[in-house]
Amino acid sequence: MTYKIEKRDQPYLLFTINRSEKRNAINYEVMEGLLEAIELAENSDIKALVITGTGNHAFCSGGDLSVFHLLQTKEEAYPMLSKMSHILYALLTLSKPTLALINGTAIGGGCELAAACDFRLARSGIKAGFVQGKQAITTGWGGGSILAEKLPAPSTMKLLMEAELQTAEYLQEIGFIDSIFNQEPLKACETFLEKILTTDTMVIQAYKRIWIRKWEETNLRERIEKEVLNCSSLWEREAHHAYVKAFIQKKENKD
Repeated sequence: MTYKIEKRDQPYLLFTINRSEKRNAINYEVMEGLLEAIELAENSDIKALVITGTGNHAFCSGGDLSVFHLLQTKEEAYPMLSKMSHILYALLTLSKPTLALINGTAIGGGCELAAACDFRLARSGIKAGFVQGKQAITTGWGGGSILAEKLPAPSTMKLLMEAELQTAEYLQEIGFIDSIFNQEPLKACETFLEKILTTDTMVIQAYKRIWIRKWEETNLRERIEKEVLNCSSLWEREAHHAYVKAFIQKKENKD
């Protein structure tokens, strides 16, 4: 399987992208797994959803270009981008708290996935970045719009427009990372969530709805859709295809 879903004793649900050979890149099967995890997390006996990647090298390297390079036109790219944007919005508006356990590098769409979570914990020494600009596209899963909800405008613009990998320490300084850990990832996660998991579930959900109502009233879903459409248009340009072609060739030569 390309993903694992486990119900932990604490009680939270753990979703793990299980594609270490692809640096935990997201393909269509992982998308379906995320949807399954989000649905399961709504169960009354679950108090939180944690998302991570297998191994210790990568949290998530974004979309799997070895699969998505087949998408050439705006019309071909849009369904994939739109599907993932719906998944991230469902994750964002889940009635339980969510946590990205960033155990390794997070790149591009991997940062969009992390941004959609309520909390982000990062292992000391990792780097992460919204590098889509280097690929001649923008964030296409709604991550830019979501990030703009969570960080001040200058910090958000700098992360997106520079399109560089950043250290965990810098990302914590600007508010993207909530905590940096050195110990075993799940132990760090459970320590961070310990007090939240002892709070009454209905109380947790009532508080989460404060933010969900805000995002609904400010039409975040519609703003994300415009982001998806814009990325779709950029996707079909030769500049993006040239990047993807060079990336695939580099991977093939390495293999």
